[in-house]
Formats: sequence, C-alpha cells, structure tokens
Amino acid sequence: MPTASALTQLLKAVEPLAPDMSIADVADRLLTPQHKAFLSLPIVDSAGKPLGLVSRTALQDIFMQRFGRDLRGRHPVTEIMNAQPLVVSLATSLEEAARQITGQLQYPITEDFVLVDQAGHYQGLGTVLDLLKAMESRIAQRNTVLRKALHDLKESQAQLIQSEKMASLGQMVAGVAHELNTPLGYVKNNVQLMNELGAALFELTDAQARLADCMANPDTTEEQLADAFALAAQAREAAAPELLSADMQQLFADTMYGLEQIAELVVGLKDFARLDRAMSEEVDINDCIRSALLIARNNTKDKAEISLHLGQLPLIACAPSQINQVLLNLLNNAVHAIEGFGQVVIKSWADEDAVFISLQDSGKGMEAHVVARIFDPFFTTKPVGQGTGLGLSICFKIVQDHGGLIRVASEPGRGTRFLIRLPRPQAAQLQRSA
Repeated sequence: MPTASALTQLLKAVEPLAPDMSIADVADRLLTPQHKAFLSLPIVDSAGKPLGLVSRTALQDIFMQRFGRDLRGRHPVTEIMNAQPLVVSLATSLEEAARQITGQLQYPITEDFVLVDQAGHYQGLGTVLDLLKAMESRIAQRNTVLRKALHDLKESQAQLIQSEKMASLGQMVAGVAHELNTPLGYVKNNVQLMNELGAALFELTDAQARLADCMANPDTTEEQLADAFALAAQAREAAAPELLSADMQQLFADTMYGLEQIAELVVGLKDFARLDRAMSEEVDINDCIRSALLIARNNTKDKAEISLHLGQLPLIACAPSQINQVLLNLLNNAVHAIEGFGQVVIKSWADEDAVFISLQDSGKGMEAHVVARIFDPFFTTKPVGQGTGLGLSICFKIVQDHGGLIRVASEPGRGTRFLIRLPRPQAAQLQRSA
C-alpha cells in the first residue's frame, strides 16, 4: 500500500474560506453540524494555496469581549488567522507526517492541519485525533508483526541451539565409538579365549564321564577300561585344570573391567544427549565437568593433559545437559587451539552466591579484536566448513538463561581462559535453551 494512502484516509473535504470573508460569517459557519468536528477552518487564496487557519479559540477570544462581535464581526477573517498553519503534503508517509506535526504542534491543541497535494494546492483538513488513531492502529499492526517475529526468532534460536548440540554430539559419537572399540576388542578376545579354554574343559568332562560309565558297567572289558583311562588322561593334560582356574579368573576380571568401561561411556553419552524439561534439577556441577570430559576423551587424550582441580560444590538448580553442552564446546575449542601437545586446566569452586568454573588452555590465544567478537553469532576463526560460528554464542545464551555470566581472557601466545559464574538460587523454572 503506498504511504500516501494513509494520509488520504485522514483527509476531510472541508470547503475553504475566502480571505475577505467576515469574522462573524466564519463564526456562524463553525456552528453548523458539518463543521462541529473541526477545531479550525482553512483560508485559501484564489490560486488554491492555503493562507492560514482560523480557530474556534481565536473566535471565542473576540466574542467573549464586551461588544466584540459588534466591533470586529465585520472585519475580514485574515485579521485573526494563523498565517503559519501546519501544512502536510499528501505524499508524506504517515510516520513522517506524525513527526512533522508533533514537532510543530502547540499545546493546548487549538487547530487542525492542512493537507495539500505535491503542488501545494489545498485538498482538505486533517484532525490531530484522526492522526493519533491512525498511528495507534499502525503501531498495533507493527506490534503484532514484531510479536510474531520475536516468536519466530525464539523458535529459530531454539532450533539452532538443538542443531548445534546435535552437531557437537555427532562429532563426539565417532570419538565415543573409537573409545568403545578398545574395551570391546579385548572383551571379544577374552570371550574367544574363554571359549577355547572351555572347549578343552568340556572335552575333559566328557572323557571323565565316559570313564565313570565304564567303571560302573560290569560288562566293561579291561581293554575298554584302559582306553577310557587313556582318553581321560589325554583330556586332562590338554585342559591343564591346575592352570585353568587362574587363567579364567584373570579373563573374567579383564572382561568385567572392559564392560564397566563400556557402561561408563554409554551412561555418559546418555546423560549428555538427554533433553531437559522446563523444570531444572539440583545437580553437582562437578558431575557435569566429568561427563563432558568423558564424552570429549577421544578428542583430548592425544592433544592435552587435563588437570582437574575440583572444589567441594553445593547443588545448584540448572539444566545439566545444557551445562554439559557448554563445557563440551569449551573443551573442544581448547584442544583445537593447542598446537602440538598442551595442557587444559579445569577448576571449580563456590562462594555464598555462586558456583564458578574456570577452563584455561595453553593454546595460541587470541587478538583483542577477536576476543571482542567471540560470542557474536556466526563469528568464527576456523576455516570455511569447519565451524558454524554458533557454538560460543549458544554457550553465552545458555549461561545467560541460567542467570549466569561467561567471560573470556586471552592474549596471543598465552592461551585462553573462560570463566563461568552460575548463581545459587533455589530450584526454579529455567527457560529452555535446548
């Protein structure tokens, strides 16, 4: 819709006054029903250009004086008109017209405003009340659009957070699969070895059972009994039962250790991946740190020595998988920043008001202009295709939704340190971020 149409809807076709019309006649015209909605009437010259406005207030000032109508009623209306009325072109947008009128308007409001075409010819009047109603309607429409945009933005933000979380999880799955392969490998080997040892033991058991049958059967010949004894002796020598017990115990112990490692990885992956509900949990942040370290182990073990200094922490209300996501992202960034083999130091502590997490790496560090933009959405220092630029901005949003703060300090050649502060309120509803 063209912007001029909004002002056209405010246009009131009011017959203009001639410059030589008397004050008394103008007063009589303002008393007619068709003019009762107007505060003033326009005065236009013979060329159709507006000369001014005469207001009800100006007329009242005259007629309230003793003999005012008799003394001045025959005078031309131009004597009491406002020669500098508010004049607005119909080509002006509603917003610009509102700025222009409110900028020049005098209070109390005693006049309307003149509407002209692009050539400056008089077209009609507009009232301030109609303008305010039009602006109110326009603002209401824009508020509706903004509310929808905000709703869509929040939905998109939630989808981005979940997508980034799933992308991080996808990267970790390969690492976890590698971590699972090691214990799975020796569990499989142990089971195969136990199967081989068990086969010899089963043969010994069968040979001994046949020997017992021969000994119990009165019809058994000496030759058959001798053969049964010989087979049992061969089976016993092959099985070596005096050594088998220790070997089997060691194999079972190793197998249980491998299964425990697998179970630990599966539980850690499950804890990391679960979707939190609106109600937060009371958790120990140290557990979140350990969970993130477990999931990131394949990425960190060949890149950095992890040094843990975890203090005694109170339980705090948080969404644990969201905090896991933050810590995992920071861990991955830390090891990516390290050239060769380095160190990552993780500390946790608490005071009366908050729980703190510090994560410092011995990487290459960042310039000040990079640090200033590190939490901006889509900002990344990684090569094209290796980073979305959403990780740290999502970390910032998650920590912010928990009522916390995240800060970064870094210098080139001196590594980077992230500090997270999470408040210690009572368990409360948290805005979901993922």
